Amino acid sequence: MNPSFDTIIFDLGGVLIDWNPRYVYRTIFKTEEEVEWFLQNVTTSEWNEKQDAGYPLHQATLDLIAKHPEWEPEIKAYYGRWLEMLGDQLHETVKILQQLKKTGRYRLYALTNWSAETFPHALERFEFFKLFDGIVVSGAEKMKKPSPEFYELLVIRYHIDPASAIFIDDSIRNVKGAEAIGITGIHFHNPSQLKEALQQYGIEMW
Repeated sequence: MNPSFDTIIFDLGGVLIDWNPRYVYRTIFKTEEEVEWFLQNVTTSEWNEKQDAGYPLHQATLDLIAKHPEWEPEIKAYYGRWLEMLGDQLHETVKILQQLKKTGRYRLYALTNWSAETFPHALERFEFFKLFDGIVVSGAEKMKKPSPEFYELLVIRYHIDPASAIFIDDSIRNVKGAEAIGITGIHFHNPSQLKEALQQYGIEMW
């Protein structure tokens, strides 16, 4: 028998928002191979995650240029042209969020790994953020997924019972982080798969 869920927690990038550094680097490099090499060897996801946890963007840029001086213009483009990496909202997932809100049955939250310096741009741009009862941003809290403390901060701040909560993320690492503190996780692949998974947990959207 499924537990009774009253709280649904969403990741943002990759679930509700299309964010991709390739949008910038495809205009800088000639081939997809060059783009992928640069993202895997210079402006890596590990490097970007440090800024998600609160490290200053300007200092991070200088640090990386010191390490790879031959790539200075390309490194500066990462945060210098960050807005170009921010795509559209993922409409079908936003529709699911809207349906959940309309039912009035669920508390809705966002837990995101996002720099506190760039997050205000997203906050200004996406109307659907108003549907959340609360948003917790890693850069503002100086901690990030999958650290247990980050999930626990959300739980404590909004008086959430982990056993009554579902967490949705496109990263399996982050899903496992939520499950480690007793939250039910859904590994997001696409909107139809998410809708099916929610229905399997007894979540009503109508």
